[in-house]
Amino acid sequence: MSSGVFRTIATRVAPALRSTAVVQRANVFTRPAKDALGPVETAIGLGMFALAILGPAGWVLANLESYKSKE
Repeated sequence: MSSGVFRTIATRVAPALRSTAVVQRANVFTRPAKDALGPVETAIGLGMFALAILGPAGWVLANLESYKSKE
């Protein structure tokens, strides 16, 4: 059993250990956007971020009494 597990781990890890260097490249663009965002698009984006972050916390606080019960 242990030799099979060792063989599986060795076959998956060995190629990564043999490679000399892994080159990572980030896709970073330094130019400004082609089309500027308008105020409506900005407001929608900020509203969605706020809802995504504050929504779950608000749900938990609104239903706090039901979470306290052990049923």
